[in-house]
Amino acid sequence: MTAAESPAGLAPVSPPGKSREPRVWKFIGTSLWGIALFGAMFAGQVAVVGWFLISSGEPLDTSSMTALLTNGRIISLSVIMGLPAILIMLWIATRLSRTPFADYLALRWTSWRMLAVGVASLVLLMVVWEIISRVAGRESSPGFMTDVLKTARADGALWLLVFAFCVAAPITEEFFARGFLYRGWSESFLGIGGAILLSSVVWTLMHMQYSWFFLAQVFSIGLLLGYLRYLSGSTWLVVVLHGLNNLAATVQTIWLANNS
Repeated sequence: MTAAESPAGLAPVSPPGKSREPRVWKFIGTSLWGIALFGAMFAGQVAVVGWFLISSGEPLDTSSMTALLTNGRIISLSVIMGLPAILIMLWIATRLSRTPFADYLALRWTSWRMLAVGVASLVLLMVVWEIISRVAGRESSPGFMTDVLKTARADGALWLLVFAFCVAAPITEEFFARGFLYRGWSESFLGIGGAILLSSVVWTLMHMQYSWFFLAQVFSIGLLLGYLRYLSGSTWLVVVLHGLNNLAATVQTIWLANNS
C-alpha cells in the first residue's frame, strides 16, 4: 500500500527503533540552556557558602559575608561544587539534543603541535599584559586572589585551592563557554566570529570579582581561547591552557605574597 493509500491520508510511520536525527541547539536554545547551566553552577557554588554561613552561627551581615567570600577553603569548595552541578545540566542538554556528550562539547584531544601553539600564544599574551601592567603601574595579581591565597594557606588548604582553580574551574568554565555556548552559537546566525566574541563576553562576566583592568585581561584570554577552540576543534585543549594559565597566576600570587 502506498502513502496515498494510507488510512486517512497519513504518512507512513517510521520503522520501529529508528531514532530521530541528532541536533545542535541554535542561538535561542543555546542561550536558554546557558542561563540554566549558569544557574545550576551558581546554585552549587552558593550552596557551599550558605552551608558554612549557617553552620557558623554568625549573623548575616557585611563583615561575615566578606570573611566568607575571601576564605580560601570556602572559595575552593564553592568552585569545586560548581563542577558536578553544571555537568548534570550539560548531560541533560546534550541528551535532549540526541548528540553524544563528548561529541557535542568537542571533548577530543588535539595534536601536540596545536598544544605548543596554544601555550606559546598564551605566554605571549601574558607577557604583553605584564608589560601593560608595569607601564600602567598596576599590580600583576588581583588583590582578591592574594586574600584568598593567604586564608587558604592559613587553613592548610592551599592544595585544595590549587585543585579548585587549576582543575575544577577550567573544566567547569570551558565546558560551559567554549564547549556548550560556542558550539551552539557558532552554528547559528552568529557564526564563528560572533560565537567567539559572545562566549568571551559571557566568560568575562563570570569574573566580576575583578577590577576592570583584570576583566579586560580575562576578555582577551577568552578571545584567544575561543580562537584556539575554533582552530583545533578541541575543548580539552582550552581546558588545559586555562588550567596552565590559572596555575601560573596562582604561583605568581604565592611568590608576590611571600615577597610582600
